[in-house]
This record gives sequence, C-alpha cells and structure tokens, in this order.
Amino acid sequence: MKKYLFTRTLRSLFSIFMVMVVTYTVVYTLVPTRLIFNQDPLYNKMSTTPDKKDNYVNTVFERMGYIQYYNTKELVNKAKTIDSGVTSEATESNQKIYEEYIASVGNGWELHNFTESGKAYATRKIPIYERLWNFFSNLVVIDHPWKIKDKENPDLERYIRVENDPAIGWSVVGSGTKHKYLVYVNNQFPYIHQNFITFNLGNSYPTFSGIPVLQVITQGQGKALTQDVTFPTGVTKKSSVDIYSRTYQNPSKADDIAVANFGKGDNYTATKVRYTDPSMIANSARIGLTGIFIAYVLGLPLGLFMARFKSTWFDSMSTSLMTFVLAVPSIALIYVIRFVGGHLGLPDNFPLLGASDVRSYLLPSIVLGLLSVPGLAIWFRRYLVDLQNSDWMRFARAKGLSEGEIYRSHLFKNAMVPVVHGIPGAIVLTIAGATLTETVFIVPGMGKMLIDSIRASNNAMVVGLTFIFTTLSIFSLFAGDLLMALVDPRIKLSTKKGGK
Repeated sequence: MKKYLFTRTLRSLFSIFMVMVVTYTVVYTLVPTRLIFNQDPLYNKMSTTPDKKDNYVNTVFERMGYIQYYNTKELVNKAKTIDSGVTSEATESNQKIYEEYIASVGNGWELHNFTESGKAYATRKIPIYERLWNFFSNLVVIDHPWKIKDKENPDLERYIRVENDPAIGWSVVGSGTKHKYLVYVNNQFPYIHQNFITFNLGNSYPTFSGIPVLQVITQGQGKALTQDVTFPTGVTKKSSVDIYSRTYQNPSKADDIAVANFGKGDNYTATKVRYTDPSMIANSARIGLTGIFIAYVLGLPLGLFMARFKSTWFDSMSTSLMTFVLAVPSIALIYVIRFVGGHLGLPDNFPLLGASDVRSYLLPSIVLGLLSVPGLAIWFRRYLVDLQNSDWMRFARAKGLSEGEIYRSHLFKNAMVPVVHGIPGAIVLTIAGATLTETVFIVPGMGKMLIDSIRASNNAMVVGLTFIFTTLSIFSLFAGDLLMALVDPRIKLSTKKGGK
C-alpha cells in the first residue's frame, strides 16, 4: 500500500509537471503579446506619448515575466559601475557608456532608445526554459518567521505560537511571517484553514490587474459585506475587513483607520475585503456538486432499470433516447433547457437574481446534470448486463432468489465499486468543465473565468486555472482508487512478489 501511494504520487506529480510544461510553452510562445493590451483600460491613458507607450509596454512585459527591463533611470544607475559620470541625457558619450555596460553584462541584454526623447533603456528577453524554472521554483510558498525582511523594522519579533487571539480566538499565529494567522478555525468552508503552505500562480493581467491568480478565484465577489468585526484592540464594530486575512505591513505605512483598528505599532494591518457573494471557485463547486447529484440520482436508477428490463421496449426506448441526447451538441441542449426553464419562471441568466437566490443555480446545475445522465446510464447498464452473466448470478438464481432480490442485494452492491471510483473524477470534471454552461448563464465561476481569460489574453490566469484543473483531475483519479479499495476489501492497491 505504501509503495503504491508513493509511486502513484510521483506519477501524478510528473503528469502535472508535463501538462504545465506544455501549457506554459504554448501560452507564452504562441499567443501574440500585442493581444494582452486589447482589454487593458490603462493602456491608452498611459500611452499619451511614444515614450510613455514604450515604457508602459515594457513595464507590463516585465511584470508578466516576458522580459527584464531597465528604464532610463535604472540603466543610468547600472552604467555608473562603468563610468560614474554617466547621465540620462541622450548624448553620444552616454550612449557609448551604455553600450559598454550592456556588452559587459551580456546574457541577451539589448540596448534601445525611446522614440521621442532618444534616451536609452535596456531589455532582456527571458527564455521559456528560464520562465518555466521561475514558475515551478516559486510555485510553492512556505511561510516562516524569517519570511519578512524589512530593513525599516529591525526589531520585528520572530516566532510561531498558539495563542487565544482577541480577534479570532485560539489559533496558530506568527510574527516575522507574511500571514498573521497560520492555522485557524471558523464557520466557513473548509472550516480549518492554514497559511503555512500556499501557491503562487502569478498575478492576473489585464483583467484583475496585479491581483494574484489564486486570490482572484478564491476571494468573494459583489459588494463589500459590512458586519460585526472584533479587532485585536478588543473593539467590535461594523466593518468590511476580513480579519482572517491579516498580512505584514510596516507600521509606518498604516493609515489612521488601520491604527484605530489594530493599534499603533501593529505589524499586521494589511487586510482584504469581505464580499457579499461567493467566490468563483465556490460558485463552480455549488453548480458542479448539484449537477453531479442530479446525474447520479437520475442516471444510476435509469441504468439499473435498463439492465433489469434488458431487450424490452423500455430498454430500447431508453437506449435510443440516451443515444439521441449524447448525439445532440451540448450547446443546443443548454439553450433548450434555458428556454424551457425561462418559461417556467426560472432565471435564464445568473445576474438576474444573483448569488443570494438559490434559483440562480438551478438551470446551470440541471444542465450539467442532464449532460452527464446519458453517458452514466448507458455505462452503468453495460456494466450490469456483464454482471448478469457471471457465475455468482447464476448461483443466486439457482438458490431461488428473485430477480428483484438479486438486483437489490447483490448486483447493485457489486456494481457500486466502479461507480464509487468515478465519483471524485466526475465531481472535478463537472466543476472544471463547466466553461460552456457558465458562459451561457453568465455564472461568475472558474469555467467562465477561463473563457474570459483566453479572450483577454490573461495568460497568467489561463496557466493558473489549467494548473488547478489538472491537479484536481489527476488527484481525483487517485482518490477514486482509494475509495474503490475502501468499498471493496477484495481490491488490493499493491501486490506481493510472485503475484500472491
């Protein structure tokens, strides 16, 4: 068992690595870079002159990891190692010093001049293999007491300890760490939270510009939610501050509101805002899980009855109907259900009633559920039909058991083994694969975000979502194997030598 777990984990990690290498390479080499500015609201504001345009474009490219960029001021400071008398003026002597510095640095650095002023700047195109190394080497972030290195705060305490925090109660807190609360419990899913290990999937751009990808899909949406919040000072008042999100900020940079909330000299005053609506991942999970429930509630009994009444008119009609539904394009079925649901009084797009109304989730969930029913029912029927011809089925009939008893007590029980194996994967694929459904119903979830990110050339978001979907899909198969072994003790996930 231990060997299987170790081997399967290594295989899963390798699969994730290979998928991400291919995705990262394709996204950052084949997508034209000019497209990323099509939906950047700041592009036209910051590009009022040719020089400002070149500077803004290079700054964005540097932020996205395409290049390294020295603007004129940075280049002057670098070139002073060659000649301390160099200035930013566009003179021939300065240009020669810049060229000498760039030649000494090498490593792909190139010297350029702004179109309007003629002043110099330098860029270096980062190779894809170097970008991949940067992505994977910075992927997993571990928080510890020496994480914060602030020269302006040399007396910063460094520790990790358990304490009864006046704001959130008993928790593992840190100082010198990035996050104040490293482990805590509250009434929000998944109830036990930790910040020791987090993932860095890059920053979103141009949509949600500058916000970490993981934060975009996990933070709430909609309007700021004002509620009673207890601050470390012991004061409870109405606020939209997410008290659990406290991260390090130099006390000198805290504004008056932060000082009033956390006290003067507190090192952890940077917080996020709490919102009224669920996050993207929460919306996708609600729709996906409900869709899977609908699929299994309808698909398994239907497959069971199709097998039970094999070769009858019911089996023939059901098989024909399921085959027809499978053949119909998904988009057509989505619009049919949307049309029918709209005439029954259900909202045909999510924003009509919003996340606070359960009816907003009904049609997208029904769509996902019904799209999964045909494949599940037909597969389950085929599996049951195969079991019907097994020796133990003939033995059960010879004992005088009725077909109903055989199906209820024996056949269905054995058939649940592969069903259980497929549940984790079905859940993940439904949540991750709802791109078309969420787009049609305008659901602010991960599926719609993937489509929107592709349209906006938000490469960091595309790569980040691909990583999340790939990781969940691969480890869901792993979870399916474990569940199958738990349901049926006869299944062993490891074998001894000699096959015994």
